[in-house]
Amino acid sequence: MTSSRNSFRTVTLGCKVNQYETQYVREGLQSVGYREAAPQEPAALCVVNTCTVTAEGDAKSRQTIRQLAARNPGARIVVMGCYATRAPDEVAALPGVAEIVTDKRELPDLLGRFGVVDIPTGISRFDGRKRAYVKVQDGCLLQCSFCIIPKVRPHLLSRPPRQIVEEVRRLVEHGHREIILTGIHLGHYGVDFNRGRPKHDWVRLSHLVDRLARLEGDFRIRLSSIEATEVTRELIAVMAEHAPRVCPHLHISLQSGSDSVLRRMRRRWGSRRFVDRCLLARETLDQPALTTDVIVGFPGETEADFDDTLRVVEEVGFSKSHIFPFSPRRTTAAAEMPDQVPPQVKQSRIERLQALQRRLAFRYQQSLLGRQLQVMVESPVADRPGYAYGTACRYVHVELPAGAESYGRFAQVTPVSIRSERLQA
Repeated sequence: MTSSRNSFRTVTLGCKVNQYETQYVREGLQSVGYREAAPQEPAALCVVNTCTVTAEGDAKSRQTIRQLAARNPGARIVVMGCYATRAPDEVAALPGVAEIVTDKRELPDLLGRFGVVDIPTGISRFDGRKRAYVKVQDGCLLQCSFCIIPKVRPHLLSRPPRQIVEEVRRLVEHGHREIILTGIHLGHYGVDFNRGRPKHDWVRLSHLVDRLARLEGDFRIRLSSIEATEVTRELIAVMAEHAPRVCPHLHISLQSGSDSVLRRMRRRWGSRRFVDRCLLARETLDQPALTTDVIVGFPGETEADFDDTLRVVEEVGFSKSHIFPFSPRRTTAAAEMPDQVPPQVKQSRIERLQALQRRLAFRYQQSLLGRQLQVMVESPVADRPGYAYGTACRYVHVELPAGAESYGRFAQVTPVSIRSERLQA
């Protein structure tokens, strides 16, 4: 089978920001007559958005490109994303690669080369998703010793508030009921605007959330990952003022509960300050979900250090934790640190932390029984005819009686039990 000249296929690896940027490219191509290739149809153009946050991300990116070249003979493959930025020569050596975008600021230029004259300032829909991601900023200036992202996305760039407002309006008009604000460093939204401005004239994330929350329509806003120092009183006050329009959920990256490990990670706060910010959110918001990321087995992590992490996780009472074993990332400072933790020790600690997190998650779910929750209905439950799966405002998963006509809509439900780590309504 030969490919149609204007057919295309996209593959995205990695974060929410990458998924947003792929959608931006997809809509731009469709605006000038490109169409998505059918599942078994070879495409004339393939766009791969790569990830480099781990060595596994690099490997998956290379594998994806090779598979696309094999399954789409003669296709023009365009590669963008963080792996393309970090290792363009490696990408160029892969089969079928015709173009490499090493800087996401070049995406409008890329679309221009494909004939897009009216370059879009954002997206209008999010294909294949009930929940829409909205990228509000790019770039990270931090120098955490384990992270490679500041090397590949070093330029702080916040989008103008008016542009974001119009984009959210379009997404809501197209039926998206949950808007997730995301960025490479979400809490630094506005930092680049504020240089040289008097403090009373600064633009902050809290201002953007307040403005979006005042838009008309049946939708809710959720924040993606944020750093503890950016969980400000102003932001929490805006979330409280606009409940339930703004989901009572914060994903605050911990990484470690040990002050000595945090210093080696080059994080900007100690464990006590982190806990205090979480408790401030818990005291101000109505039964919020607090979720986090934890790296286990960072170089030099002792049993005492790990015990500190267990203590902090329990004190905060996270409803969910993403737990990762430390993986040395070439060219980062942490990769060269002494006292690398043996794999079996990492695994043992991960299992202990996972056990604690299961207990905390169950406790939080129990606290929501008998309470009315706003759930966005998303998809059918495979083993329960007549039931659907959805995500509550407090970022817990819920099963409820519902049919296909409810998908993508809100339901007000009162869970009465827990089954397989999901609330049951």
